[in-house]
Amino acid sequence: MFVPKNVTTEARDAKALHRVSIVVDLHADTLMSIAAGERTLSVRSAAGHIDVPRLRAGGVACQVFAAYVSPELPPDRMYARATALLDAFDADAATRDGALAKCVTVAQIRAAAASGRVAAVFSIENADAIEDSVDRIDALYDRGVRIMSLTWNGSNRLADGVGGDRHGGLSAFGRTAVRHMASRGIVLDVSHLTERSFWDLVRATDGPIVATHSNAAALEPHPRNLTDEQLKAIAARGGVVGLNFYPLFLGVPTVASIAAHARHMATIMGASHIALGSDFDGIGRTPEGLEDVSHMPRVTEALVAAGFTAPEVRGILGENALRVFAETWGD
Repeated sequence: MFVPKNVTTEARDAKALHRVSIVVDLHADTLMSIAAGERTLSVRSAAGHIDVPRLRAGGVACQVFAAYVSPELPPDRMYARATALLDAFDADAATRDGALAKCVTVAQIRAAAASGRVAAVFSIENADAIEDSVDRIDALYDRGVRIMSLTWNGSNRLADGVGGDRHGGLSAFGRTAVRHMASRGIVLDVSHLTERSFWDLVRATDGPIVATHSNAAALEPHPRNLTDEQLKAIAARGGVVGLNFYPLFLGVPTVASIAAHARHMATIMGASHIALGSDFDGIGRTPEGLEDVSHMPRVTEALVAAGFTAPEVRGILGENALRVFAETWGD
């Protein structure tokens, strides 16, 4: 049975552990605010959850920036929206004098961390962004995209999200698309999929799969959370699940609740298959004490308090995600 250490000693140990870890956040929706001109990555803001100063304050070494493509866009404007979001990042990052480093390999991420820069990785949230052409996958890959989720909450050309049932899982085009993504070394993200779509993707592909920002349905039975069987399937494929900070997916809006979901996942799939996927800038509320990314060390404190060992914590904070990146990207 886990017996907590002295609280002061435990907190001190957690802070030291956080400082020496490479912290990777698998999902944030910051690009939409940047593209809208509401704020900039370069200046610390009172709005939203993420910018470079707050990433540094929170000790985050690698941030995955999601290019979210709204399903409400005209079907022939989705690719243009994805590229516009990537363009917005490039324009904004140019003002930071190298503080942000676009990365497409794990070696680049580690080098950025060692030099004090924040590594930026691109993902697509809602692969309807490719419209009707797998060639768009190649074009987005060439822009630096290395992670893709098939859907948002509804159905699209590729699959059914948690709020849709058009195809009864993946469409024929979706099966073709995910195979092409995998062949290019793009990490396949199953967050937002229905269970039928999830299992179709498992059957259609090999290699690691991830859920960048989902929690455990056994603790909070929200459609966006994953069943124990899904957790086991992700672990069997060598993938990871990024813990989502959204109170609606946690059940209890506390940092300790994030650690509770981690403990359940560790029991089901092992600690080496857990990661972080905050969903910052995409959620209207955060757990108390985790108001933005600058407070990320409190997650480490909660993991230590929940009895995770130092190697397990370093894995959850980033090394587990980097392992999946390396296996998928070939680095």
